Amino acid sequence: MTTPFVSGHELSDKINVSVNTQHLPEHAANEADKYAFAYEITIANNSHESVQLINRYWLIIDGNGKQSEVEGAGVIGQQPQIDSGNSFQYTSGAVLDTPVGSMQGFYEMQDKDGALFRVPIDIFRLAVPHLIN
Repeated sequence: MTTPFVSGHELSDKINVSVNTQHLPEHAANEADKYAFAYEITIANNSHESVQLINRYWLIIDGNGKQSEVEGAGVIGQQPQIDSGNSFQYTSGAVLDTPVGSMQGFYEMQDKDGALFRVPIDIFRLAVPHLIN
């Protein structure tokens, strides 16, 4: 049986996602005319109940407009339970064909009653620093 997806769930606005990015110039991908980036995500649960991160979806766009989508269960091999007032932090990465790009997406979360809801992840930039003087 599929758990119903709830649009406009009351908890959506109480889960905050913040992102810090970093170019990884020492990464092997950079030697193949690619650009490697790390992004550190903090998911803060400012609601009154525990939630669980079930799935993720990313739309990655490079500087040429090439789009790729990534989706799947959890993040970094985990489907973390985030208790009320707590946060979960992880680091992952992306490799682009260009020195500038962006990412955006959402997390699919589950509340204590099993209802699924989406938490949007606002667009953020991946860029080699000091590219434009």
